[in-house]
Amino acid sequence: MNVNVHFHGAVEKILDEAVRKGYASTKTEALRLGVFELNNRYQLLERTEDEEDIKCADAVMERVSNGKERLYSEAQVLAKLK
Repeated sequence: MNVNVHFHGAVEKILDEAVRKGYASTKTEALRLGVFELNNRYQLLERTEDEEDIKCADAVMERVSNGKERLYSEAQVLAKLK
């Protein structure tokens, strides 16, 4: 995804300073780092991944309930591997 954004004032100064101090090699990289920090603070991506995992687990359990899939215990799996 490509986006053109123009920043002024404090945001522009922060980006310039991040590059000047070597935290990022470009303003684009500094923005990328900021997006990752936003995720670190609010766990945005993790929540999405958790929601996807729950949907997947629910779908598996529904297939198990409908007899279309079967769950095996650890002992059953180990016995089959022998």
